[in-house]
Amino acid sequence: MPCTPTLLLRIYGHSSESLISRLQELHTLHVLSSRYHIGPKVYGTFANGRIEEYFDSITLTPSDLRDKTISRWIGARMAELHSVDIDVVEYRSSRGAKGWTTGVEKNIKSWLPPARNVLLLPGVSESTRMAIDLDSFEKDWVRFMRWVSKMEAVDGASKRVFAHNDAQYGNLLRLKRLTEGAPEHRQVSHSWMLLLAHCLIVLHLKIIVVDFEYASPNPAAFDIANHFHEWTANYHSSTPHLLDPTRYPSYEERRNFYLAYLEHSTAPSNGRISESKLQQLDRQVRIWGPASHAMWAVWGIVQAREDIEGGVVEPEFDYMGYARSRLEGFSREVKALGI
Repeated sequence: MPCTPTLLLRIYGHSSESLISRLQELHTLHVLSSRYHIGPKVYGTFANGRIEEYFDSITLTPSDLRDKTISRWIGARMAELHSVDIDVVEYRSSRGAKGWTTGVEKNIKSWLPPARNVLLLPGVSESTRMAIDLDSFEKDWVRFMRWVSKMEAVDGASKRVFAHNDAQYGNLLRLKRLTEGAPEHRQVSHSWMLLLAHCLIVLHLKIIVVDFEYASPNPAAFDIANHFHEWTANYHSSTPHLLDPTRYPSYEERRNFYLAYLEHSTAPSNGRISESKLQQLDRQVRIWGPASHAMWAVWGIVQAREDIEGGVVEPEFDYMGYARSRLEGFSREVKALGI
């Protein structure tokens, strides 16, 4: 007697439409699942949600990210996603004469106007408006991106890839069912395939990545830097909106991730990965680190609209406080880079 499959019902948030394109997201999910066997299959959609494939898995926790083995699995998974052909996944082409426009630049440009409108709402205090000065932020952002261009011209640009952009622990699942006899780091997952050396091969790993609504072309270093910032977050703590920079991974922890990432990238490594290659990737991640803070800071302001308009005094998640925490991170890292 055939068993009834378990499906996942996903309901969209109220503020999501001003931040992402559901049409683009559905196209991305379709291409990734049908052509690359990455992510969940979508079985149906409706006005404010969809029904998709369910994975028998456990969501990772903040402490899982610090596990040396799990971190390597995540690095391998990210390398696989970065091997996807951007031209195939992108619904609307963002390729210009000089290459792909990065998703982080497009997001900040499109999210700043609605963020400014949120700060003009009557429910926003004057102290909050003073603390979140978007005019100053925009100037700092433009200066930062000019600096990034100069640095990439000197040290080499981080490859533009199809990036997830939101590899936080809540979007990383560990499969429950494992394949007997397979190596510990290679377990059955029919949901992933990798285009390698012009051939499709199945690469079995334990980690599944979900929630591709913010996926877009970006520097590989941005996606990695964003993941490392998520090491500093705990969305189930008493202060889920605050990031703790002291929890940022050490160089040894970053190096562990880099080794797995480079070993599973489509670029041939010619055997042993050199220390200079690892250090170059680390420099690129450090360069793009502030951009992650910048993007999510503006996102947080836009997300705060519903609570502000609803007069919510103690929101379940303090989006405005999150935005301030991210802006502080942006300023701190820009200063550390000497910009």
